[in-house]
Amino acid sequence: MSFTTLGLAEPIARALTEERYVEPTPIQAAAIPAILSGRDLVGVAQTGTGKTAAFALPILDRFAASPRRPARKQCRALVLSPTRELSGQIVDSFRTYGRHLRISVTLAIGGVPIGKQIRTLANGVDVLVATPGRLLDLCKCGAVSLDQVDVLVLDEADRMLDMGFINDIRRIVAMLPRQRQTLLFSATMPAEITRLADTMLSNPARVSVNPPASTAERVNQRAVHVTRADKPRLLAEILTAETIDRALIFARTKHGADKVVRGLAAAGIDASAIHGNKSQGQRQRVLMAFRSGRVRTLVATDIAARGIDVDGVSHVINYDLPNIPESYVHRIGRTARAGNAGVAISFCSADEVPFLRAIEKLICLQIPVAGGEAPPAAQTEPRNKARGKPRRRGRTGANQAETRHFARPSRTPRPDHGTRLRREV
Repeated sequence: MSFTTLGLAEPIARALTEERYVEPTPIQAAAIPAILSGRDLVGVAQTGTGKTAAFALPILDRFAASPRRPARKQCRALVLSPTRELSGQIVDSFRTYGRHLRISVTLAIGGVPIGKQIRTLANGVDVLVATPGRLLDLCKCGAVSLDQVDVLVLDEADRMLDMGFINDIRRIVAMLPRQRQTLLFSATMPAEITRLADTMLSNPARVSVNPPASTAERVNQRAVHVTRADKPRLLAEILTAETIDRALIFARTKHGADKVVRGLAAAGIDASAIHGNKSQGQRQRVLMAFRSGRVRTLVATDIAARGIDVDGVSHVINYDLPNIPESYVHRIGRTARAGNAGVAISFCSADEVPFLRAIEKLICLQIPVAGGEAPPAAQTEPRNKARGKPRRRGRTGANQAETRHFARPSRTPRPDHGTRLRREV
């Protein structure tokens, strides 16, 4: 199959030719005809397989076939995505594919002043790409109404679940018209996303081009058992010894990412960090420098696992293993894109061995060990599944009761996992 056989409008086909797109990827070949027919759709494919074009092209074709000016404070298509970076890339894709159409595309994300977004939406837009939190803010202040949306897209739905956006999504869906086309794309399909799809979509076509938790076939994966104290030294050795075009390094926390950058600077290696404590302007500048090659080593938290679409990432290094196994799939999906090969190296300290085992169980693959020895089972500390922290060791008698008493000194509820992740973005 080629793009010419899909029957897309001539201005879109011309833009694809200019971008040297010849053959659609499997997810595009399967999803585009179903979407063009007007059906709702659930698309499951791993990161880097072209999901954005799979929904952007048929939406643009629909607007080319029935051009009309959007009403004030309205949008014709609404795309929800979990992170600012991913949202920006979706906007770029719509503008690239629709360059020969009179289509207005607007980005609505947090971390930047809301005033400009309010002014842009005043006259209405064809495509609005937004993060859920900022969209709700715009709805609350009356800057946008959602009762004339023709197409709703949920991109990276499982990531939005991980980040605690599901309740926001339900509130947004309640504002939409019942008669609409709904497209849900995801790299994995946990049970809650399946239930969400069942309530939001009407008799959807279902497309799955890869096992939901598969990893890229061209990624050379390996693990290194190392003590936590030796991780900085090992990272510097790998970055200087291997032939690396661009390296994306994942740390678990924002503080940890900054600490890795300082350690690399001490070793004479230039690196930059991107995480939720950086302003949107800082994040965009760092990402542009990484994309252009001026920065070859980028240290990130999981905010970047779905938000970085950069060609030429030769290495992904898990400085800290993720405590959510699915995050591993998304992290290493940043390399081996567009048919290229890639390398994924995971550092595994003694307390991270349970995370490594959970990842291997998910991907149905034992990751080859390239260095170090796994500690005996007795030395690996069991971890609380929900928070990734060591379990408290029990006590007996009065001491046990005392431990329980001091474990919860405050009645103020702590924010849940999803809230903390959402603040990250």
